[in-house]
Amino acid sequence: MPEPLVLTAADFAPIIAFAGLAPDTLTWLLAHGEANRYAPNEVIIEAGAAADFMMAVVRGGIQFYAGQGGPATPVFRVGAGQVSGVLPYSRLREVKNQGTATGETVLYLLHRDHFPALEQVSPELVQRLVGIMNDRSRDQVRGQERDDKLRALGKLSAGLAHELNNPAAAIARAAQALANRVGAKPALFVELVSHCPSPAAMLALTALAVPSSEAQPPQSALARADREDELADWLATHSVPNGYHLAPALLEAGLLPAALATVAGLLPPAARPAAFAWLEGQLTTMQLVRDVQEAGGRISKLVADVKTYSHMDRAGIFEPIDVTIGLESTLNMLGFQLRQKNVRVVRDYAAGLPAIRGQVSSLNQVWTNLLDNAIDALPAQGGEITLRTELEGSFVRVFLIDNGTGIPADVLPHIFEPFFTTKQAGDGSGLGLDIAQQIIRQHDGRLEVQSVPGHTEFCAWLPVTGELVA
Repeated sequence: MPEPLVLTAADFAPIIAFAGLAPDTLTWLLAHGEANRYAPNEVIIEAGAAADFMMAVVRGGIQFYAGQGGPATPVFRVGAGQVSGVLPYSRLREVKNQGTATGETVLYLLHRDHFPALEQVSPELVQRLVGIMNDRSRDQVRGQERDDKLRALGKLSAGLAHELNNPAAAIARAAQALANRVGAKPALFVELVSHCPSPAAMLALTALAVPSSEAQPPQSALARADREDELADWLATHSVPNGYHLAPALLEAGLLPAALATVAGLLPPAARPAAFAWLEGQLTTMQLVRDVQEAGGRISKLVADVKTYSHMDRAGIFEPIDVTIGLESTLNMLGFQLRQKNVRVVRDYAAGLPAIRGQVSSLNQVWTNLLDNAIDALPAQGGEITLRTELEGSFVRVFLIDNGTGIPADVLPHIFEPFFTTKQAGDGSGLGLDIAQQIIRQHDGRLEVQSVPGHTEFCAWLPVTGELVA
């Protein structure tokens, strides 16, 4: 339990906000406040308690921790000479974090009910306390912005890691298969040459080893299995015993018995097993090379999308940009989340839009916040998000529309207020839309919203530069 004690005006000396105050003001503070001593690690205030007191630290300090029902995480510390708790004109009603004494701590406490009288006694002190509150709010906003960016970065990095893992795994599998194929080629070549096929047979065989550029028509699994059986039987009747192993790759290349019959006729029966095994190996090798190229190209595209999204190669300057490119790169960054919820994306981009003047990375943060909120608003089984652009007068209008649950009518007027959120604790700070609005305003535009159940529409107005985008 805190131990009450009596302070004198001299005890206020370490408190920066009280420095230079008139003696009458210090006397009033002593008469209307109270002082308590706390033992080291004693809980001064619990999270969720009413924010009723201004707290000035005379000695010691207060360490605030976040987290209830789990491990406590240090958030910030208030040291000797600093003021914390509720301050004049503050809307704080509930303490968010637990406060614990750091060493033996002495606090001066003034109840908020005395703030109106304090304003009459010392307008100077009230002004100082309001300045402290403003500084504290700015620090909190910066911290929340940083946390929101880290949270968004965590989502993006998880999705990007998943996106990169698939092509990387494909490259690893293809590389292993290529190693096996290349290792088997010398023995096949020796066996093939040992039977001395004619030059005409070799030319015909190598001609088949060049994959066709034409895509094979899709087939059902049953139809494909039937054709593989037919080809395997045909190979068996032409002295190739492992036809079931060779048939899939030969069919994938579009090689049917009619195409293979010419080569089979030029080869002695003893050479056919090695010849068709070599052909299957060559075709499979070429397919594996294409797989590696495709997977590598996908990784390169993802890296390019990250570069476009973050604008890493340029400073944070305003320049003519195409909003469509930013929307697309943001969609690519959030591709994993969109697929996880089976979200259908409708693109309705106007042709020939002029450039807008802006910062790519900042605008991409806006699109990320809006898309992330839209994805969260959609049901687990998926929904639809529409991205639309259009030119209206001297503005490009960017619409982001979802068919989710909608924003309740009582919430809609507060949607852009800082720290206002309808999400569960830990899922959002209530700053995403406030930041988005600030960014759009920095671009001399505005962000609007309208919502009914099944249709939520955000619209960003961005002024054009008069230049056409490439």
